[in-house]
Amino acid sequence: MMNNGSNKLDPQQVVAEFKDIPPMPNVMVKALNVIKNPATGIAELGKIMQMDQAIATKTLMLVNSAFYGFRQQITSINKALVVLGMMKAKNIIMSLALKKMMTAQGSRELWEHSIKCAIAAEVLAKEYRVINPDDAFVIGFLHDIGKILLNTKNPLKYSKVRYLAQQSNVDLVEVEDAQFGTNHCILGALISKKWQLPVILTNCIRYHHDPVQSSLPTLCGVVYCADRLVQNIIPNPILNPKIMSKIEFTIQDPIALRETILAKANIFLKEMSGA
Repeated sequence: MMNNGSNKLDPQQVVAEFKDIPPMPNVMVKALNVIKNPATGIAELGKIMQMDQAIATKTLMLVNSAFYGFRQQITSINKALVVLGMMKAKNIIMSLALKKMMTAQGSRELWEHSIKCAIAAEVLAKEYRVINPDDAFVIGFLHDIGKILLNTKNPLKYSKVRYLAQQSNVDLVEVEDAQFGTNHCILGALISKKWQLPVILTNCIRYHHDPVQSSLPTLCGVVYCADRLVQNIIPNPILNPKIMSKIEFTIQDPIALRETILAKANIFLKEMSGA
């Protein structure tokens, strides 16, 4: 156990210290409202996307890439939405809408890791059928959103925290607790509540480092596994046997799965770069 040299802080107090916590990006709010309302549809979502040139352009690039592998060239947003479906389109919007926030208040590495984890969670959901793959993408993408608060509070200190966790092979959450009095899982769950995201999403953000503590261990386990599989430095062990014994699926060859996920994620990131 690390020595805690700082006073333990109330997570709510930590969040309250941020007077400029960014709201959910407007384009993402609009997209979610369209999807929630059964009276609206693809045409309305298309209008929202077309109002943001970067999102429209990158969506067309992605839908025509090897990531999806459609045979015909797709040249309009409305046609892209038809072949993608509302939920996948929403996930692309979210990935791009939050990129600026994640890179400005976290780092480009945070955004890229979030994309990789989103795709990993989607792959795991398809393979093991424990959650809708589109929902898994969202949870995977937002799992580390709390890191932007710690990085904004003290970028130099948080950079040292990340370095210390990597060098000492100590769980990042433990180092965050010791240095900040809270951690990105707690803060991420609070952001999720502030944005009025689903309870399941908040739960998975809160417990993705320790799914066993959740009332939904298997769903949190999807995010836990996704997060571990796409780390730049492969953890040892990749998957904690104690955690895996409590969730409802087994990964036989994590190294092979990691390679498949990263190959897919790299295509997505290539098409989204520069947005």
